[in-house]
Amino acid sequence: MAGEEGGSSGSSPAAEPSPGGGEAGAAGGEGAGGSGGGGAAYDAKCVFCRITHGEEAGTELLPCEDEDLVCFRDIRPGAPHHYLVVPKNHIGNCKTLKSEHIPLVERMMAAGKTVLQRNKFNDLNDIRLGFHWPPFCSIAHLHLHVLAPASQLGFLSRMVYRINSYWFITAEQLLERLKAESATI
Repeated sequence: MAGEEGGSSGSSPAAEPSPGGGEAGAAGGEGAGGSGGGGAAYDAKCVFCRITHGEEAGTELLPCEDEDLVCFRDIRPGAPHHYLVVPKNHIGNCKTLKSEHIPLVERMMAAGKTVLQRNKFNDLNDIRLGFHWPPFCSIAHLHLHVLAPASQLGFLSRMVYRINSYWFITAEQLLERLKAESATI
């Protein structure tokens, strides 16, 4: 798995997530920008920060209508269509998010669906959108995996991006957790 988070243990997402997976770039790490819910705007040690700022020449950025997000292909695709949607500002992993991040996650999901449609994949009932749950991340910068068609995931990809696992949480499950958190506050 080329680049997700590298640390941050903690409880699993209540029997929902799936194992680590391939990402664009090399191992990132948290770096000076931190990984809290807000995070710093830029961390020069984070490969995803460098990609979002156009500093990694080998990574082609795909069109994204949201000016706060970027989208690019995963360097280790787990499906015929495998993209990552990443906020430009450095934000830690999905476990660091709070209820105020619900709109961000929703925008990331919308951007992922849009990039699929732009790449001529229109069966939005056969997709998987989700995040690796710490510590099963190799880059400490929030990123949404967009995989399609989910029905064509190979054996290893079905394990890495498995629903109801300790290592992968779907975007919908993350939204439910964040909404439940805001209801208890």
